[in-house]
Amino acid sequence: QVQLVESGGGSVQAGGSLMLSCSVSGNRYVFNSMAWFRRNPGKERGGVATSSTGGRATYYADSVKGRFTISRDNTKNTVYLQMNNLKPDDTAIYYCAAGWATVADMMLQENVRYWGQGTQVTVSS
Repeated sequence: QVQLVESGGGSVQAGGSLMLSCSVSGNRYVFNSMAWFRRNPGKERGGVATSSTGGRATYYADSVKGRFTISRDNTKNTVYLQMNNLKPDDTAIYYCAAGWATVADMMLQENVRYWGQGTQVTVSS
Protein backbone atom coordinates (compact mmCIF):
# COMPACT_ATOMS: atom_id res chain seq x y z
CA GLN A 1 0.00 0.00 0.00
CA VAL A 2 0.98 3.61 -0.56
CA GLN A 3 0.00 6.58 1.57
CA LEU A 4 0.07 10.13 0.24
CA VAL A 5 -0.38 13.13 2.51
CA GLU A 6 -0.59 16.66 1.09
CA SER A 7 0.21 19.88 2.88
CA GLY A 8 0.83 23.51 2.04
CA GLY A 9 -2.55 24.63 0.79
CA GLY A 10 -4.05 27.94 1.83
CA SER A 11 -5.30 31.29 0.63
CA VAL A 12 -3.32 33.74 -1.45
CA GLN A 13 -3.97 36.77 -3.59
CA ALA A 14 -3.69 36.64 -7.36
CA GLY A 15 -0.07 36.85 -8.45
CA GLY A 16 1.15 35.15 -5.31
CA SER A 17 2.86 31.80 -4.81
CA LEU A 18 2.31 28.61 -2.85
CA MET A 19 4.20 25.35 -2.57
CA LEU A 20 2.33 22.12 -2.00
CA SER A 21 4.07 19.09 -0.55
CA CYS A 22 3.13 15.43 -0.76
CA SER A 23 4.72 13.03 1.68
CA VAL A 24 4.95 9.49 0.31
CA SER A 25 5.12 6.37 2.44
CA GLY A 26 4.64 2.67 1.87
CA ASN A 27 5.73 0.48 -1.02
CA ARG A 28 7.53 2.70 -3.51
CA TYR A 29 7.87 -0.06 -6.09
CA VAL A 30 4.21 -0.18 -7.11
CA PHE A 31 4.22 3.11 -8.96
CA ASN A 32 6.54 4.81 -11.45
CA SER A 33 4.92 8.22 -11.77
CA MET A 34 3.46 10.83 -9.50
CA ALA A 35 1.09 13.63 -10.24
CA TRP A 36 -0.87 16.57 -8.95
CA PHE A 37 -4.52 16.80 -9.85
CA ARG A 38 -7.05 19.45 -8.98
CA ARG A 39 -10.78 19.78 -8.77
CA ASN A 40 -11.94 23.29 -9.55
CA PRO A 41 -15.37 24.28 -8.19
CA GLY A 42 -18.06 22.76 -10.38
CA LYS A 43 -15.60 20.89 -12.59
CA GLU A 44 -14.20 17.40 -12.94
CA ARG A 45 -10.90 16.55 -11.36
CA GLY A 46 -8.08 16.95 -13.88
CA GLY A 47 -4.33 16.50 -14.13
CA VAL A 48 -2.09 19.48 -13.44
CA ALA A 49 1.48 18.15 -13.47
CA THR A 50 3.18 14.77 -13.49
CA SER A 51 6.66 13.45 -12.88
CA SER A 52 8.45 10.15 -13.28
CA THR A 53 9.83 8.67 -10.08
CA GLY A 54 13.31 9.64 -11.19
CA GLY A 55 12.13 13.18 -11.76
CA ARG A 56 13.65 13.49 -15.22
CA ALA A 57 10.39 13.42 -17.12
CA THR A 58 7.60 15.87 -16.39
CA TYR A 59 4.35 16.89 -18.03
CA TYR A 60 2.10 19.89 -17.46
CA ALA A 61 -1.40 20.95 -18.29
CA ASP A 62 -1.38 23.87 -20.73
CA SER A 63 -3.13 26.06 -18.17
CA VAL A 64 -0.19 25.90 -15.74
CA LYS A 65 2.85 25.69 -18.03
CA GLY A 66 5.43 28.27 -17.09
CA ARG A 67 3.78 28.93 -13.72
CA PHE A 68 3.82 25.57 -11.90
CA THR A 69 6.77 23.26 -11.33
CA ILE A 70 6.63 19.69 -10.08
CA SER A 71 9.70 18.34 -8.36
CA ARG A 72 10.66 15.61 -5.95
CA ASP A 73 13.17 14.94 -3.23
CA ASN A 74 13.60 11.20 -3.00
CA THR A 75 15.74 11.52 0.11
CA LYS A 76 12.70 12.98 1.85
CA ASN A 77 10.10 10.87 -0.01
CA THR A 78 8.34 14.09 -0.93
CA VAL A 79 6.89 15.52 -4.12
CA TYR A 80 6.35 19.24 -4.49
CA LEU A 81 4.24 21.54 -6.60
CA GLN A 82 5.56 25.07 -6.74
CA MET A 83 2.81 27.38 -7.92
CA ASN A 84 3.72 30.91 -9.03
CA ASN A 85 1.68 33.75 -10.48
CA LEU A 86 -1.48 32.19 -9.14
CA LYS A 87 -4.81 33.13 -10.69
CA PRO A 88 -8.36 32.90 -9.31
CA ASP A 89 -8.95 30.05 -11.78
CA ASP A 90 -6.35 28.03 -9.88
CA THR A 91 -8.72 27.86 -6.91
CA ALA A 92 -9.31 24.16 -6.34
CA ILE A 93 -8.72 21.17 -4.13
CA TYR A 94 -5.32 19.79 -5.08
CA TYR A 95 -4.62 16.07 -4.86
CA CYS A 96 -1.39 14.15 -4.90
CA ALA A 97 -1.51 10.92 -6.88
CA ALA A 98 0.65 7.94 -7.79
CA GLY A 99 0.36 5.33 -10.49
CA TRP A 100 2.02 3.18 -13.12
CA ALA A 101 2.01 5.08 -16.41
CA THR A 102 3.95 7.42 -18.63
CA VAL A 103 4.02 11.00 -17.43
CA ALA A 104 1.54 11.93 -20.15
CA ASP A 105 -0.86 9.14 -19.28
CA MET A 106 -0.62 10.03 -15.59
CA MET A 107 -2.67 13.12 -16.42
CA LEU A 108 -5.67 10.77 -16.60
CA GLN A 109 -7.53 9.75 -13.44
CA GLU A 110 -7.96 6.22 -14.75
CA ASN A 111 -4.22 5.61 -14.37
CA VAL A 112 -4.06 6.71 -10.75
CA ARG A 113 -3.72 3.92 -8.22
CA TYR A 114 -3.29 5.99 -5.07
CA TRP A 115 -4.73 9.32 -3.98
CA GLY A 116 -4.01 11.75 -1.22
CA GLN A 117 -6.83 13.35 0.75
CA GLY A 118 -6.51 16.74 -0.95
CA THR A 119 -5.61 20.24 0.14
CA GLN A 120 -7.53 23.44 -0.59
CA VAL A 121 -5.96 26.30 -2.52
CA THR A 122 -7.91 29.54 -2.76
CA VAL A 123 -6.76 32.44 -4.92
CA SER A 124 -8.53 35.75 -4.51
CA SER A 125 -8.57 38.55 -7.06
